[in-house]
Amino acid sequence: MRLRASFVCVALLLLSSTTTSSLAIASEPSDPETAIRQMVRANAEKDLPTLSRLMAHDADIVSYSVGGRKYVGWPEFEREMREEFLNTKKIEIPITELKVWTKGDMAWFTMELDYTRYVGEGSDVKRTVLPLRETGVLERRAGRWQLLSWHESFRSAQLGGPLASPSASAGSHRLVSDSSSTAMPDVSGEWEILEVEDEKRYKATLDKSGNGPYTQHNGRFVTTSFAERLWQGTWQQPGNDREGGFEVLLSEDGTEAKGIWWYTRVGNHKNIPPREHGGTYHWKKLTPKSAHTQ
Repeated sequence: MRLRASFVCVALLLLSSTTTSSLAIASEPSDPETAIRQMVRANAEKDLPTLSRLMAHDADIVSYSVGGRKYVGWPEFEREMREEFLNTKKIEIPITELKVWTKGDMAWFTMELDYTRYVGEGSDVKRTVLPLRETGVLERRAGRWQLLSWHESFRSAQLGGPLASPSASAGSHRLVSDSSSTAMPDVSGEWEILEVEDEKRYKATLDKSGNGPYTQHNGRFVTTSFAERLWQGTWQQPGNDREGGFEVLLSEDGTEAKGIWWYTRVGNHKNIPPREHGGTYHWKKLTPKSAHTQ
């Protein structure tokens, strides 16, 4: 789980609808709208130095991205942007709407954009469009406009679908099953894990009880309950100091599982309400069943 990486981050902002030369990107923006457009163009061109220059690095600045991702200061966001740039072949970010207001040395904006990611190589390249809504605040410091804090969300619901049903509390999701089976099947073997919103894929190696490591940030899954194909548990990622829970519905043939994941801790930020911040899972078993039934 990363936000974006995730982002993130999926990350941030918009691609200018007008062509801008590399020299223009290198120059200092004369107004907040130009600064925003330069940041987004830098995002699309995977230009981390320009993003760094145009974003404030104050240690106490808090920003939010999709999937419940929370960034405090610059270093954590920088790590996730590096990961995003490595994992994508190409990024396009067309704007659908942008409004900017300015008062003195402060400015704030609202915008809508389509964060478009291309992942894979050759004929296997997959295009994913994330419809995003952005708000943020900029400040002019020593003549330079810099982004302070920002908030990013989906314009349309990403969680949900046929497996999800609303609960009493807003923002939470629970899965339902119509199966009468309560015994947990042997789920041992290798699984491919897909975080749907970010197109993030990695592999998990589980024992028959549903416990084992996965390849994302030295992570580990622990199964806590299984009933009527409803599979629940926790995950921990020492590599980026995060942990949380998951809930997936196992298919009748035991080869796939779909559901949700969420955060309970991100670094020093503890007691994150379960199910309120996270994303969507799609698990696929890679190891043939016959290899574990002999």
